[in-house]
Amino acid sequence: MNIILWIVFGGLVGWIASIIMKTDESMGIGSNIIVGILGALVGGWVMTLFGGPTVTGFNFWSFIVAILGAVILLWAVKGFRRPLLR
Repeated sequence: MNIILWIVFGGLVGWIASIIMKTDESMGIGSNIIVGILGALVGGWVMTLFGGPTVTGFNFWSFIVAILGAVILLWAVKGFRRPLLR
């Protein structure tokens, strides 16, 4: 049951981050799930650098941290992809 929660959590986080970064049209549900789960890891890592609380489960704070991480991840991917396409 725990893996299903992570998939749903990751999908929702990835979808919201893709809307914020305006990449929603180019991403499918699988990409949203991957970006959301990796975003939770990135967000947790960034929060530890600043001494803040990380992803602590399925709550509002963890949701915000995961969205922050997913936005950072999408920003980095867009930054690396753009020079390669020129």
